[in-house]
This record gives sequence, C-alpha cells and structure tokens, in this order.
Amino acid sequence: MTVLITGAAGGLGRALANECGRRRYNLFLTDINAEGLSCIKQGLERQFDITVATAACDLTNKESVDKLLDIIDKHEIRFDMLLNAAGMDFEGEFIRRDREQLVKIVLLNNAATLRITHAILKRRRPGRQFTIVFVSSLASIVPMPLKATYAASKRFLLDFAAALRQELRKDDVNVLTLCPGGMVTTKDTMLGIKAQGLLGEATTNPLESVSRITIDRALAGKSIYVPGILNRILSFLARIIPRTWAAAAVYRRWNTAQSKWLSISS
Repeated sequence: MTVLITGAAGGLGRALANECGRRRYNLFLTDINAEGLSCIKQGLERQFDITVATAACDLTNKESVDKLLDIIDKHEIRFDMLLNAAGMDFEGEFIRRDREQLVKIVLLNNAATLRITHAILKRRRPGRQFTIVFVSSLASIVPMPLKATYAASKRFLLDFAAALRQELRKDDVNVLTLCPGGMVTTKDTMLGIKAQGLLGEATTNPLESVSRITIDRALAGKSIYVPGILNRILSFLARIIPRTWAAAAVYRRWNTAQSKWLSISS
C-alpha cells in the first residue's frame, strides 16, 4: 500500500502519517514545511521501518505542484490512497480579515485539493482499489458567521466528495469525507477550543483515534465519517433546522467564543 498525504508535517496530516506508518504502508508526504517533513520522515522510518518519500510543495502554486509531479513520475510511483489533509483557516469577521488571507483559504482548501486529487487519480495503481479521503469539517453542515469562508470551503469539499464518489464508483475508487469537530492541531486551535468552554471540549476529537477510524472506514468503502456521538447529533439537528435559524444560533455562539479567543490570544 502506497499513500500520498498532503499537509503531512503537522496536525491531522501528521497523525494520519503515523497511523499509516503503524500499518506499514509506504508513504509519500508533502507539505509546505520542508523542515517538518524531514523530521517526520526520520521518525517514521526509524519507528516503523517503512519507505517514506517527502517533497516540499506549495499546493496553491501550479508550478510547485508540477515539480512535485515530476518527482513522482521520475520514480514511477503509483498510489493506492490519497489523504487530503492540507487546509487552513483564519479566525475573525469577514470584513475585518485581510482580503488575501480569505482568498488563501479557498486556494488551499479547495483549488489546491482539486489540483492534487486530479493529478493523483491519474497516478493510481492500475488494477487495484483506490481510496480518497477529503478532510471537510463539522463546520460544513451549516453556514457559519464569523467563520464564513472556512465553513463554505469545507461545504464545497463535502458536496464535491459526494458527487465524485458516484462518478468514480465504476472505476473501483472509494471516496470518504471526514467531518470532524475541533482537533488539537495548533496553539491557535487550542485557544479556540478553550474559548468555547465545555461544548468546545465535548466536540473536540482526538487526532489518533480520528486517524485510525478514518482509514478503517475509507478502506471499508464508507462515504462519510463524523467523529463523536455529540458531533453526529449536532450534524443531524443541523440538517433538520432551517439554515437561517442555524446561522443565527451559530453567530450568537461564535460571537461570544471569538471574543474570548481574541482576549486569550492577545
């Protein structure tokens, strides 16, 4: 089994790489952080005795992706699984954020994910089942004031993955969408979870178990995974409540939480 993981130098991408290493999968890891890739490569090879290739890449840049693909093609690497973990967010009101930061969310979460998925689908191992995982979010379920761009970008992935799954079923390709709640990936996310109080902690998902179950469910042919019982309940409620009501409720909650987050982080 050979797996390509994006955003592999930290957070969920790193956790997925560790889980794949535990299963003795061979890995091709990419991230914009070259130093982080080097560290995880050494750790995985030492701990699991697997083959780990890495290549730093800015997935939002076409030329950088082309160089990545040249490396893959030079070594004639073919893949069995693609884990799209690269993504980003910037907290705060839409009008108060830097314009290019907002555009960068969409460039990485959406455009870059489409670019690498299209490329790796053409480089999958022939005659074998191929598996794709898209990392969406619980935020994709409803419109989210104060996280509007991020939530919309994750909704795009949710809908795109569902459609692509139907397209590719005949080609023995399975597509799973992961929709987690909060995850402890960076200092900022830790502060954000803390600012949300008890509910923030209750909807937070451990990286290790999310990684393990995500891969299990993807290989089993499942279509979606929402980690955590509370998150699944919230996901169900969000689908039956009018979207305008849900957006209003989210705004009240996030307006308070982000005020706390900004005071903690400043």
